[in-house]
Amino acid sequence: MSRLGNLGARLYRGEVGYDFIRNRKIWYGVSILITITAIIGVAVGGLRMGIEFQGGAVFTTDTRAKISTAQATDVATEASGHMAIVQELGNGGLRIQITEVDTATANEIKETLSDELGIPADEINADLVGPSWGEQIANKAWTGLAVFMVLVVIYLAIAFEWRMAVAALIALIHDITITVGVYALVGFEVTPGTVIGLLTILGYSLYDTVVVFDSLKEGQKDITKQTRFTYSEIANRSINSTLVRSINTTVVALLPVAGLLFIGGGVFGAGMLNDISLSLFVGLAAGAYSSIFIATPLVADLKERDPQMKALKKRVLAKRAAAAAKGEPADDGPEDIVEGAATAGGGVGRPRSHGRTSGSAER
Repeated sequence: MSRLGNLGARLYRGEVGYDFIRNRKIWYGVSILITITAIIGVAVGGLRMGIEFQGGAVFTTDTRAKISTAQATDVATEASGHMAIVQELGNGGLRIQITEVDTATANEIKETLSDELGIPADEINADLVGPSWGEQIANKAWTGLAVFMVLVVIYLAIAFEWRMAVAALIALIHDITITVGVYALVGFEVTPGTVIGLLTILGYSLYDTVVVFDSLKEGQKDITKQTRFTYSEIANRSINSTLVRSINTTVVALLPVAGLLFIGGGVFGAGMLNDISLSLFVGLAAGAYSSIFIATPLVADLKERDPQMKALKKRVLAKRAAAAAKGEPADDGPEDIVEGAATAGGGVGRPRSHGRTSGSAER
């Protein structure tokens, strides 16, 4: 068995682990800092909306221009009075995108481009995009996002409980905010492909979260009938038991997306691939992070406020204190779940007594 596979098996059995719940305030702080940075990026720099949302004209040439893309950008910007985006096509032609251009202005720009680029006007295709079409796309995207969120909350509340539904919703908003913030900070253009990417990452993020929640649901059965673990400790065991699985699925999903983003968009200059690949890459990474460091710790925080869980925690701690007073080892206390948690705040180590083969609470 590989080292990673062996580690995954030991994590699942509770033999090693990291105390995510104990250190949750650190991860909350990291998420808050990243989220604030993303919000500032959107507020200060704003989002660079694509032509599909603002309206404008797209000029394409079938033959190679006599000037470079940088020179073509200057010519198109000067001719239109608006910032132009120029991309070189595979056949050597150019794709010139200019926002907020009407029909009359588009014809004038076409003639100017013909003279400056040294290309006959009949070899330059001009396509106009109205802003109303982009507005319809945006409205449908917001509607789809709202419906998705509502259905997710209802499903999780029924399949699990309302606390998990709230935590999952906060994690999803966290992922969307970070992804949108990255677009604002790096200046990538927001297109319909970006919207598709945003909606896609919600499914991936929710998948990782539900996997942990399912393990937690199994682990909390008859939890109040035992005095070995608190709810937070069981939640921590659930995260650790699914940790390697979450890492594996995330890495496998990120590799092809990274190929599109860094090789397709960066090396080969296929700029349109960046529209969807950046949102997928950032969203997948943020989703994996939030399912482990945000969603489940939030559930533990909410659940520990329940009177039954408070009473359980008192019984567990009282039992451990009594055992310590007698000089007897406690049964699977927190030091057995994560070695050194009480002194070092967590870490990976071998427990003093082996855990069971499932993450469920034991009597």
